[in-house]
Amino acid sequence: MRKFLAVDIGASSGRHMAGWLEDGVFKMKEIYRFPNGVLRKNGRLCWDLEALWDHILEGMRRCGEEGLIPDSMGIDTWGTDFVLLDRNGNRIGGAVAYRDARTQGMDARVAEKIDERSLYERTGIQKLIFNTVYQLAALKEQAPEELERSSDFLMIPDYFHYRLSGVKRNEYTDATTTQLIRAGETDWDRDLIRLLGLPEKIFGRVEMPGTSLGELRPEIRKQVGYSCRVVLPASHDTGSAVLAVPAAGKDFLYLSSGTWSLLGAENEQVCCTPAARRANFTNEGGYGRRYRFLKNIMGSWMIQSVRNENGKKQTFDELCGLAEQAKNFPSLLDVNDPSFLAPASMPRAVQNFCRRTGQPVPGTLGEIVSCIYRSLAKSYAETVRQVEDVTGRRFSCLHIVGGGSKDWYLNRLTADALDIPVYAGPAEATAIGNLMAQMLCAGVFSDVGQARDCVRRSFPVQRIWKT
Repeated sequence: MRKFLAVDIGASSGRHMAGWLEDGVFKMKEIYRFPNGVLRKNGRLCWDLEALWDHILEGMRRCGEEGLIPDSMGIDTWGTDFVLLDRNGNRIGGAVAYRDARTQGMDARVAEKIDERSLYERTGIQKLIFNTVYQLAALKEQAPEELERSSDFLMIPDYFHYRLSGVKRNEYTDATTTQLIRAGETDWDRDLIRLLGLPEKIFGRVEMPGTSLGELRPEIRKQVGYSCRVVLPASHDTGSAVLAVPAAGKDFLYLSSGTWSLLGAENEQVCCTPAARRANFTNEGGYGRRYRFLKNIMGSWMIQSVRNENGKKQTFDELCGLAEQAKNFPSLLDVNDPSFLAPASMPRAVQNFCRRTGQPVPGTLGEIVSCIYRSLAKSYAETVRQVEDVTGRRFSCLHIVGGGSKDWYLNRLTADALDIPVYAGPAEATAIGNLMAQMLCAGVFSDVGQARDCVRRSFPVQRIWKT
C-alpha cells in the first residue's frame, strides 16, 4: 500500500499527516504536531526556520518509527514570505514575517515605478501591504546589501524543499502570491522585476505542483532512516486546501477558513477587470493552472488573538457560547481594517474601531467576540455577492474547509447570511490537498475530479442549516 506524507505548516502550528488509499477510501493519520510562531529578531518579526526544520525532520523520523515510510513527501505553508540565499546556499538575514511593519509606506515606493492599476492588470494579485513585492521594496530600501549578496530567492516551502532535496525551485502556486508572476502565465514577469530594480538573477525556475524534485539528500536519508521522493504540492496552503474542496461540478464557492479566511471561486481564466480590481480580488495560481479568484478576509486570527490575550482561559467552543449570548450587541467591524492586522491588543483594537466609527463600544468578552463573529459572517456574505457580480456567475453552494469548518457558531451565522447551501468539512483540507497532489503525481488518481470524488466519499461533510 503506497503511502504519502504531507507536512502542513500554518502560522501557529504544523503537522505531519500520512495518507493513503485503502479499498478506494482516502485514509489519513496524524504522525506529529508541533508549534509555530514569530519571534522578534533584530527589531523584526521573524519565523524561526531552524526550529521548523528540526520539527520537519523529527516528524519524518516518527513516520519511520511507525512503519509509515512514504513514497513521497511535500511541504505547504502560508504565502508571501521568503528567504534569500547566498552563492553557497546559506540563508541571508532572517525570514521576516508578513505581519512585520517593514512594509509600511512601501506601496507608495512601488507606485513610483508602476501605478497600482497597472500592477493589478499585469499580475492579477490583490493589493495587500504585506505582498512580497512590498517586502522586497522594503528590503531594497532598508537592507540593500542583502539583495546585493543574494544568489537565490525562495519562498518558505521552496527553502525547505531545497534543504530536503538539494534542488532549488520556485513552486508556481506560492510564487503567484509574490505579485511578480504575469497573470495567466507560469513564469516570472522579468520586465516587471527589472522595472522595480530587483536583481533578476535571483528568481529561478518555476515548477508546477506535482513536480518531483528527486530523492532526499544522502545526509537527510541518514537522519530520518529512509529515502523518499520530494514532490511539490500546491505549496501555498490555500492552493492545497482548495484542491481538496469536496465539490461536484464547477459552480461552487469555497471558504478556506483558518487564521485567514479565503473566499472565492475556482476559475479557468484570470479575471483582472476594473471591477475585480476595485473589489480587491486576487487571481492566485492553483493546481492544474486553475485560478483561485478570491478575497483575503482577516479570519479567525482575530478570535485567536483575543483568546491568547485572555490567557486561553476559554476554549473556542466557550467563546462561541459567549458570542451567542451577546448576539444582540449591535456593533459591526470592517474585519479587513489595517488596525486588526497586528495590533498590540486585539480587544482594544475592536473597541477603538467601534469608538471611532460612532458605534457602541463592547465591554465584555462576549460582546467583543460577538462583534468579530457577526462581522466575519457579514463580510463573507458581501464577498459572495461581489464574486457573483464581478464574474457574472451564479453558484450553487459554499464549501467551508480547513480548521475553521469546525467553528459551529460562525458556520451557522454564515449560513444565515447566505441564500445558497453551506457545507462544512473536511477540516484537514490543506493536508488532504497536499497529499492529493502527490497522489496525482504518482498516478493514484487520474485527475482532479476523481480525487475530489474520493475526498467527498471519505471525509464527513456537514450541511449547515439556517436557524
